[in-house]
Amino acid sequence: MRSFPLPLALTARLSPVAVLACAGWALTSGPAAQPAAGHRTAPEAPAASAPAAPSSTAAPKRYTSAPAPCAGVPAAVVKSLVPGAKTAGKEIPSTDSELRRTCSWNALKGFDYRWLDVSYEISGSDEQARKEYGQRVAEKSGGGAVPGLGDSAYSVVNLTTEDKQETREGVVLVRVANALVVVTYNGSDFETRKAPGTDEINKGAIKAAKAAVAALGGGRAQAG
Repeated sequence: MRSFPLPLALTARLSPVAVLACAGWALTSGPAAQPAAGHRTAPEAPAASAPAAPSSTAAPKRYTSAPAPCAGVPAAVVKSLVPGAKTAGKEIPSTDSELRRTCSWNALKGFDYRWLDVSYEISGSDEQARKEYGQRVAEKSGGGAVPGLGDSAYSVVNLTTEDKQETREGVVLVRVANALVVVTYNGSDFETRKAPGTDEINKGAIKAAKAAVAALGGGRAQAG
């Protein structure tokens, strides 16, 4: 472990002690300071040792950066979920591309419209990611856990209607150590004005989430 220098305040406190110790040595070791006959000087007290420098106990982060999001979903998965979309996807600009990255795919084939978003968010610690995951799950009540995906995973599907046009949207949240993966998948049929079934949207979102979690290796911290 790397040792840290003493804090400035502590160094300032110890400096006068060192000066006094040097002055005391000069007074007791010079010719004028010889002890009188029959008398002995008291043994010198041992010097107090400086406190040990504090050591860091923070656990190392598993992920230090977000992987390329448009590479997070294989072309075959994109084709099956968003027919007609360009498989390369389009990355959405981010204020901090090291920690937050999102890719989007969308297409209208015939009258069927599909939209898929995949986002990676890297937190400073597992605890921070766990807290953020819990808050988002609470905001999207009505869903359920997705077993066997990441450290924690949650899926929810909702139906909205605007001007008699239905849209069904599925959201999957996954936490893996200090990383969050967020998948949004929705669809509409502009001919029937109906939305795809709940099962179709939910399974599609989970399928994309599994692929995105597998791609997290690109953001894994390098072993030291």
